[in-house]
Amino acid sequence: MTTAPATIPVVRSLPSPGAYMCGLTWSGGLLWHSDQDAGRIWAVDPRYGDVERELECSRVRADLTYHDGLLCQVGGRPKRIVLVDPESGEVVGTKPVEPSSGRLCGIEMTAAGMWMCLREPAVLQLRDFETMTVQREMPIVGTPSGLTCVNRTVVYAEFETGLVRAVDTTTGLIVGTARVEGRPTGMAWDGYSLWYCDFAARRFKAIRLDDVLHGDRWT
Repeated sequence: MTTAPATIPVVRSLPSPGAYMCGLTWSGGLLWHSDQDAGRIWAVDPRYGDVERELECSRVRADLTYHDGLLCQVGGRPKRIVLVDPESGEVVGTKPVEPSSGRLCGIEMTAAGMWMCLREPAVLQLRDFETMTVQREMPIVGTPSGLTCVNRTVVYAEFETGLVRAVDTTTGLIVGTARVEGRPTGMAWDGYSLWYCDFAARRFKAIRLDDVLHGDRWT
């Protein structure tokens, strides 16, 4: 019989300014967070949880990331990439994600391109940002709710199971699985820790990448 993994420790925890936690990314020393019900994007100081900036964005539907001076928010119906000026909150453009569907849930920009996680069927995709064409696609287990990237590793969350999984993008293999507190949605990497939105607790929580990669030691 397989032993279910124990919950890995949280090393930091901060309150969310909203209640419907969707996207999370890291830029300029701040956690950027989007909330669908509030129709807002907030910049949060990770030291104390203070809101440094608040932007109105009625199109929020899922995750967000940062690229070339703009916030890239999954939003609209059908879902697309909504480009938002982080200073003014003005929407300066959109990028379609074809084929149009409601499956897109997580995005993160890297030097290689934009990584995405989609549901039903669950896959990771690497897309060219300019053209949004798929460069790579790999199936994943579970039902993803958000993701972030650390070098050649994509880490994605599963809301329903409360699991976080790490995928080696070179091989496509899962290299770590861990259970976290609550219900994880958006994720971010600040250079030291992995952050995730705990939807149930309405908090941002930080965990160690090493604990995800060696989740079996918590069984």
